[in-house]
Amino acid sequence: MTQATKIVDPTDERVPLSRTLASRPQHLSGVVALLDIVKPRGDILLDRIEQRLAERVPGLALKRYRKPTFAKPAPDDLRRRIAAESDFVIEALAD
Repeated sequence: MTQATKIVDPTDERVPLSRTLASRPQHLSGVVALLDIVKPRGDILLDRIEQRLAERVPGLALKRYRKPTFAKPAPDDLRRRIAAESDFVIEALAD
């Protein structure tokens, strides 16, 4: 039996938008970007994720990135750099 996934969006959507999940690869390979949005303890979360991925996926390249502030979206140049240099992104949201 398959179970439906419900995605909850915290933004104000008076008319809900329909969204489709991005396809997921069977295996991780290439370069994974680890983006620290500079919320407290986000770096600790990313340290642990980096450690676990390095242990479980030999040969996977991991690159760290950091936003200047959590209060604003990542600057365009940072987003372009991450997109050009990586295949996947993991963003740390922690407090």
